[in-house]
Amino acid sequence: MEFLGTTQTATYCGPKKPCGVSALPTVASGPTVQECYQPYYLPGYRYLNSWRPSLFYKVANAQTCLDEGATCRSAVRPPTILPAVRSALFCRYSPQDWDQSNRLQLRGAEASRLWAGRMTGDSMRLMQDKEQLTRQMQEGTCRNLGQRLSDIGFWKSELNYELERLLNENHSLDAIKRRLECAAEELRCPLQVALECLYQREKRIGIDLVHDNVEKNLIQEVDMIKCCQEQMRKLAQRIDIQMRDNRDAQHALERDLEDKNSAEFIDEKCLNLRNTSDCISFFHGVEKIDGTISVPETWAKFSNDNIRHSQNMRANSIRLREEAQNLFNVLADQLWRQFINTNLAFNARIAEETEVKNKLQTQLAKTLQEIFQTENTIMLLERSIMAKECPLKVAQTRLECRTRRPNVELCRDTAQFKLVNEVFTIDDTLQTLKLRLRETRDTLQLLVMTKCRLEHELAIKANTLCIDKEKCMAMRKTFPSTPCMGICP
Repeated sequence: MEFLGTTQTATYCGPKKPCGVSALPTVASGPTVQECYQPYYLPGYRYLNSWRPSLFYKVANAQTCLDEGATCRSAVRPPTILPAVRSALFCRYSPQDWDQSNRLQLRGAEASRLWAGRMTGDSMRLMQDKEQLTRQMQEGTCRNLGQRLSDIGFWKSELNYELERLLNENHSLDAIKRRLECAAEELRCPLQVALECLYQREKRIGIDLVHDNVEKNLIQEVDMIKCCQEQMRKLAQRIDIQMRDNRDAQHALERDLEDKNSAEFIDEKCLNLRNTSDCISFFHGVEKIDGTISVPETWAKFSNDNIRHSQNMRANSIRLREEAQNLFNVLADQLWRQFINTNLAFNARIAEETEVKNKLQTQLAKTLQEIFQTENTIMLLERSIMAKECPLKVAQTRLECRTRRPNVELCRDTAQFKLVNEVFTIDDTLQTLKLRLRETRDTLQLLVMTKCRLEHELAIKANTLCIDKEKCMAMRKTFPSTPCMGICP
């Protein structure tokens, strides 16, 4: 068993081996001196080796010797020092240390007393200075809070004024938007009239199905009405987008006003706080928390930017309202002019159709008269042909009878010559009359066909006049009123 404080080479356990040593072994070299004390730290003492006595013990190592019959090496056993003895050696002080300690205690006490006196005087002066500084700073803070409340009140009045104007502008813009939508919806009636006219005119027959000025004006009117509707809808969409922007500006103003009301309430509460107030308390570390996000310049600039943004939105709204009013005036004038032009084209076309119809009726009357005369001519020609048949029969009968004359009596005399000439003349007359009869009948057929065509054309013209005059113009006697656009003829 090893005792605390002994060397590492000392052993006190185990059987004792005989060693015949007659004398001390011969030292091979000079003794090695080493410090046996190794400092260690005790609880509550940071540096134990900062002071220790100058007393050390030394251990000399000796050379081992050879035993009889065997070679062995053993260290020379140093003297054993018990722990209690060693600690007693460490606790000894010298008289000089005692005197020096007393002098230090006296000087320290005198210095502490002088320092406490100076500290008391300085503390009194410090308390007076800090009391005055605290009072001045509190008064300055009250003045700053009052000025801040004045600034908040100013910006609140500006924001309220701008918010009121923006709300009025939003109301006016919403009214003009509804007017645009109503006008675009009301234009469906004129568009339906124009489309119905085009649909009715598609019922024209034959050659009257012509792409005339009336159809061109109707198509132009339809395109113009659709273009007007499209322009109004696009402008209404722009106004709707502008209204959303206005609402964003309104929300920004309202949010800014709400924040300023909250800040005004808080600052008024802070201004009314006194040292004797009941609601004051400690909030340790609150001065180290910087939760601010703006400075006075950026704070004022924020409200100023909101007001300027609202003013820009109002200016855009005013421009849109003026543009909508100008659009109403321009489109109303264009639609009215196009309506008048289309009606004028209808009237001109109806006059042309009426004139053509009258001419066709006159021609039909003349054609009927001519047909009557041609039929009489055919009847006379037939009678004339029938009247020429008997003389031809007589002449041919005479010639046939004279062919039966005997022998030399078959003489080509004057009578024979005249009879032959008479037969040829009558036959030629018949052929001429028959040819004329055929031509007259062809003429009659042509007149009948002409009469049919004239009657067909008259029916077409009557149908066209019915469509243009009775159907289309009956719908276009008055322009459909559009109060939203201001077109009320």
